[in-house]
Amino acid sequence: MAINLQKGQRINLKKENGAELSQACVGINWGAIEKKGFFGTKKEAVDLDGSCILYDSNKNVTEVIYFGNLKSRNGSVRHSGDDLTGDVDGDDGLDNEVITVDFSQLEPNVEHVAMVLNSYRGQDFGTIPFASIRIYEGTPTNVREVFAKYDIANDASFNGHVAMVMGVFYKRNGEWKFNAIGDPTADKKLEQTIQTVQMNYL
Repeated sequence: MAINLQKGQRINLKKENGAELSQACVGINWGAIEKKGFFGTKKEAVDLDGSCILYDSNKNVTEVIYFGNLKSRNGSVRHSGDDLTGDVDGDDGLDNEVITVDFSQLEPNVEHVAMVLNSYRGQDFGTIPFASIRIYEGTPTNVREVFAKYDIANDASFNGHVAMVMGVFYKRNGEWKFNAIGDPTADKKLEQTIQTVQMNYL
């Protein structure tokens, strides 16, 4: 059973059989904005960008995986590619962007894996009809077990914001856990969000 994540909730990444999860996908799904005019409703494409930042124990950035750099140096983190529009014809139930993390292959000095979301064109999260995040075992094309889901479109605290910290995977006593942060930030660009995570969420 997938957990509906609450802000600040921390979860263990264990399968139903109790085994440690070695690989996880973070999928982001969102819809195009509907705008009403004199000639009916038209859809405005939405370009959200999911990114993954790797930090060491000293909170230093070791790598950033985003639409301009789709995999880490050793391939332990992979990005499915940039989606420039969102779901134009309603929610198809599929993720628009997926970031895959293989915890067993991460560089040994990586202790925090942060997931952030930025609105590339500066479109307000509050205007997007639906947007959700889920963590699951599998691949971008094969969802095996969903661990947690988070609905950001129905949270009024995102109104007026164009960046957010989705959550941070962190290593504790050799095990990986997840902190569901779900906080909007005042940042406008990814570079600013990377610094916000460093200062406030590690």
